[in-house]
Amino acid sequence: MADRQKSKPTSVMNDTKWDEIRLAMHELPFPCKWRTVSTEGYQSEPDADWYYHFRIGGYNCISYLDILVTDDTKRKAVREILQAIHVPGEETAEGFRIYGYQAENMAMNYL
Repeated sequence: MADRQKSKPTSVMNDTKWDEIRLAMHELPFPCKWRTVSTEGYQSEPDADWYYHFRIGGYNCISYLDILVTDDTKRKAVREILQAIHVPGEETAEGFRIYGYQAENMAMNYL
């Protein structure tokens, strides 16, 4: 019986794109929380420090980032930022999910 290798997810983000998000979110005139899920499955607690905390540990282990918004005005502002950066993700009930990796057979949309 032939060994089947589990396919590794494909990276769809790079450090430059993550930094663009980090700096743009840091510049918002209102606080906006985020949380990440790592490639190992660890989910961080929501945090509002984009400048220092978001980049701790690097970006290679981010499976996806959730940007949490609390109202329509903030949602509109964050959507415009993400569309300008052109990142792989989707709008969610809580805000936005930005993907760091794409699983095999996963259709990828861009904001």
